This record gives sequence, structure tokens and C-alpha cells, in this order.
Amino acid sequence: MLDQGMNPREIGEALDPPVTRQRASALIQQAKRAQALGLFEDNIGDESMSSELTTVNTGGVTSAEGFSAGAIFAGIKTAGEDKRDIGLLLSDRPCTVAGTFSQNSVLSPSVTLSKEVVDGGQDVRAVIANSGVANCAVGEQGLIDAREASSLAATRLGVAGNEVLIASTGVIGVELPMALMREHIPQIELGDNDGGEFAASIMTTDTHRKEVAVRVSIGGQTVTVGGCAKGSGMIHPNMATMLSFLTTDAAVEKKFLQKTLSHAVILSFNQIDIDGDQSTNDTVLLMATGAAGNDPLNADSDDAEAFATAVDYVTRYLAREMARDGEGAQTLVEVTVEGAHSDEDARKAARSVAASLLVRTAVYGRDPNWGRILMAVGKSQIPLEESKIEVFVNDIQIVFEGKAISYSVPSVVSALGEDEVRLRVGLGVGDGFGEAWGCDLTEEYVVFNSAYTT
Repeated sequence: MLDQGMNPREIGEALDPPVTRQRASALIQQAKRAQALGLFEDNIGDESMSSELTTVNTGGVTSAEGFSAGAIFAGIKTAGEDKRDIGLLLSDRPCTVAGTFSQNSVLSPSVTLSKEVVDGGQDVRAVIANSGVANCAVGEQGLIDAREASSLAATRLGVAGNEVLIASTGVIGVELPMALMREHIPQIELGDNDGGEFAASIMTTDTHRKEVAVRVSIGGQTVTVGGCAKGSGMIHPNMATMLSFLTTDAAVEKKFLQKTLSHAVILSFNQIDIDGDQSTNDTVLLMATGAAGNDPLNADSDDAEAFATAVDYVTRYLAREMARDGEGAQTLVEVTVEGAHSDEDARKAARSVAASLLVRTAVYGRDPNWGRILMAVGKSQIPLEESKIEVFVNDIQIVFEGKAISYSVPSVVSALGEDEVRLRVGLGVGDGFGEAWGCDLTEEYVVFNSAYTT
């Protein structure tokens, strides 16, 4: 309909049943986002793919050509079945790298060291990651240990020390156990299909590995973008999230690689909230080998959008999985705000709703307390007109023109009990569209975090 030059009002009148101009405008924005991510517009939020973007079965961080990985349990974190706490990720050739990092004023030296390498513009070959200890708030020793751990990894992998990035996650205020790392890093065996091992090595309170990979045609070549992530708590990110490692075999110029990653992070990792707390160790890295043989991509390349779409899909999938796996959570909460003055306003409002403790407890208690949703939208302080607001819970409309309408309370209560709860807010003042993800807030979260180190 848009291709035929129809405006939102005309599209709304042409639909069966007809909808308002504001609702038609919101539907247009959903369709645009679905098209951009390669999703069928009637399956927004699931793994349905377009013919141009396909998922890799059991794909992950080593799905892209040239990457191998491995992991080991060294005893840094509590022992358990199939646990790993040190991981290595290796490229068989120098990689262009992009990164985003925590904006917390208290930073892990692991972040400081990796950021120096990424900002320096040099190629890299590998990553060493550990879980159980954050290597943060430990004074100068933290940087000394981070450099030694990188050097140990470089020796094991046969690369230069300045070609290794480092990431750590775990308890703040504890030094890296270098004796354990010296003993176990040389023992790590790498394999082309061991991305799952690496994904396990970065888990802390996560209940499952978070991995995904997709393929897309770039310049006549098949390009793969894969990745893994960890995160279940201390998530209210600003420019990154807990830990996430993305890989691709595409050839990409560094400036465009960084722009692509930064934009993907804004739409995904920066739109999740589990507990309102931002980690000191947030790190997201995207490494590109160029092994696919395509002409190096830049912002003006014909396939630039296709590559960005693949990266967007991977980061969005991983972000949703982190929100789904929030500590003590039972329900993934997806918030969509439509019809804002701008996409930025819509994202801000959506994140405000997803982060609201009162909204999250209402979801947990299956309480259709829609006033909390309006409150959370309003506290974002974006411009709006209260008399135009609509609210839906899993497509059941409960608010129209800023006021409650007649709806089946049992139906809404039932909807709030599903594994995924979709809260949709229409503002009716523009075409801005935004999404955010969170989870319900349960007693288990409080119990778990009240004794985290004891």
C-alpha cells in the first residue's frame, strides 16, 4: 500500500476491519522494522526469516569461517556439571574489530585494556574471557593481571599479546586467580565447533547458553554473522550489555563495522532491563575476518544494509534471550511503543515501561494495572497527548483515548500468565517506533541476590 503512494489514513480505511490513522501508522512502523530485520511482519519477535536471511542450525560464535574456540573449568567459579570458566576465541587471520563498552565510572581493567586495543584501530586475533571474577575494584593489580592473562592466551594461541582482547565477569572486588589461569589456559583445546563451550565459559547466573548465527548474501558471497552472550542480572546497559561476542567472515571497513555495531546495540542491548543496575564490565565485540571473500563493505556499499540487518538480527535475538533469562524471571516482557514523535522517543518510553518495577511486579502478579504502564510512559518525559494513548496486552486492547475501555478481565489475566507478555502502547502523535525487553520481578530475584556472595 505504501508502494502505491497511500498515506496512513487511506491504509487504515482500506484494511479489513478498518483502523484509525494512528493505528495504521503504528502498523506501518512495525512492518518497516520487520522488513529491516528480515522478519515476516506477521511473526514479529520470533525466528521466522526472509529468504535473504537464514538461521544457522545450532549456530553461534564459531559459525563464521575462520573462527575456533575452546573452554575449560579452572575452579574460578563454583563447580558444577558442564561448567566452564575460562574461554578462548581465535581467528585464523587478523580481524577488523569494533566494540562498545560500559559507561560505568567504575570500570574493570579488563574493559580498559580491551577498549585501548579497539580504539587504537589495530587488527586482533583472539579473545580470552573468564567468569566468576570481574577483575574490578582491585587497584593496579587488575591491569597487571589482565595483561598477564592476555599474554598467557597469546602464548597458547601463537599470536602477539596485543592481538588478544580480554573480558571478565563475576564478583566485583576480587582479583583474577592468576595461579589457576597460569595452570589452565595452556590446557585449553580449540575446535571449529566449540562455540558452545566458549558460550558456557562466560555464564554466571545464566540458566542457559545464548547463541545464534545467520547467513546472508553479500556481493554474491555467503556471509555468516554469529554470536553469543551472557547476562541475567546487573543489566541496565548504556552502550553495551554484560558480555557479548559477535563474529563474521565478511570483509568490512572498520568505520562501518563500528557504526553497524553501535547502531545494533542502540536497538537491542541498550533496550533491555532486568534490575536497573549497570555492570562495570559491559563489553560487546564484533570481529570480522574477511574470509567470505566479498569486497570490503562500507556505508556506501550496495549490500551495507543487508549486512547491518544480519547484525541487528543477532543482537536483537541475544538481547531478548538475556531479558528472558533474568534472575528469578518466569516471563519475558516485550514492550512496543508506536506512534511517538520520533523513534528515539518511542525507544525511551518503551525502556521506561520495561524497567518499571511496578509494571514488572504487575506482570508477575497477573494484575492488569494499566495505570502503571501509562505512568511509566509519562515518566520518560517524551511529548505526548494523553487523550490519544492506547494500550494493549497481548493484542487485547484495554485503553483507548487515554481511558479504560470494556474488556474481559479474565482474558487479560490469562494473557499476563503466558511465557511472553507483549505490552503495546500507541501514542498517536507521529510515526516513531521503539521496542524494549524486560522480565517479571519475582521473589526469587530478591532471595537469590540477597546472598549472592555467601
